Amino acid sequence: MLYGIVAALAALLLTAALAALLRMFALRFGVVERRPRRPRAVPLLGGVAVLGGTALVAGVGEWTQVAPLGAEAGRLLVAGIGVALLGLVADLRAVPLVVQVAGVGLAAALTMPYDELGVLGGLLGIAWTVLVTLAFVSLDHADGVMGTVGVVTAFALSGCAAAEVMDGTTVLLSVLAAALAGFLMQGRPPARIVPGRCGALFAGFVLASAAVLVHGGRETGSGVAALFSLTAVGLADLALAARRPGGHLAQRLRRVGLTSRGVVVVIGTAAFGGALVGLLIDLGWVGAGAAWWVAGGVALVVLVGGARPVRGAGMVSRPRRPYPLPSPGGSASGPPYRPGRPRSQSPQGPDRLRTQAAGRLKSSRSDARCA
Repeated sequence: MLYGIVAALAALLLTAALAALLRMFALRFGVVERRPRRPRAVPLLGGVAVLGGTALVAGVGEWTQVAPLGAEAGRLLVAGIGVALLGLVADLRAVPLVVQVAGVGLAAALTMPYDELGVLGGLLGIAWTVLVTLAFVSLDHADGVMGTVGVVTAFALSGCAAAEVMDGTTVLLSVLAAALAGFLMQGRPPARIVPGRCGALFAGFVLASAAVLVHGGRETGSGVAALFSLTAVGLADLALAARRPGGHLAQRLRRVGLTSRGVVVVIGTAAFGGALVGLLIDLGWVGAGAAWWVAGGVALVVLVGGARPVRGAGMVSRPRRPYPLPSPGGSASGPPYRPGRPRSQSPQGPDRLRTQAAGRLKSSRSDARCA
């Protein structure tokens, strides 16, 4: 128990420090990402911080035998490191999606509990792992969303693993949750650094594979229900993005007027609700039928969110500076008049004022002579 608290705190602080250090490195060498509609480029390599914090703390526990990971969790961590390296290459160079999917599928094949699932169940577990990993990659399109969902899912899964007395997997998931929380110190909106494919693939793969390991020996109904509930938000976002390009869940919420931080709060709350249902199903406190409520919410989000928005509805974006308008005199070739600026300070204002003052002076002199 004491080592778990110390390990979580060490992973949190180490990941936060690595993220700040790697941010300076990425800015120095131009390892940045230019997201659509972002006013500035944001550094990558946040996933390296998450990977380093998780692997270092979990590796120290295994090396000192204070908290050994065991064969299954150790194999899962090694496969996750391989997937993260593939994601790092994808961040630096263009890697086809087919290659990324094949790499995740190969790593998942090395971690499946075939003795509990069988061959067919192992193949379904590989497909599920690939799907959930791609869902976490889909969540990484907005600042802080993937990290928040990852923290909630990892904590819930660690509770499921603790209930199944899988100590090594519990330690790994707890350290991953703390590392993602430490990354959010730099990755919350507006993000100072983003995880990229490296962090999204690593977090998604470890969480998806650990979920299969934890629920592999359970009954089919409760196991599938818990798996779906724990990853419902990511699957909903992936379904929206597949249905219409640019239709991610965060983008839909932004169109109704939520801020970036509001989007993170709403999606994090939804992830907490789904993870809580999955944890309660795993503990046996509720039946597998509770997952139908989660499935209904996902179906509603996909159907309503995937509908074509009404023309003119949604969030209105205003320009950072007002557009130039024609000059007050009506001449299109004259200098433009800027809204909000007093007319007396426009380019033609001083000349007009001098002319009026000269006319009044001339009139007063004429009146004096007549008198």
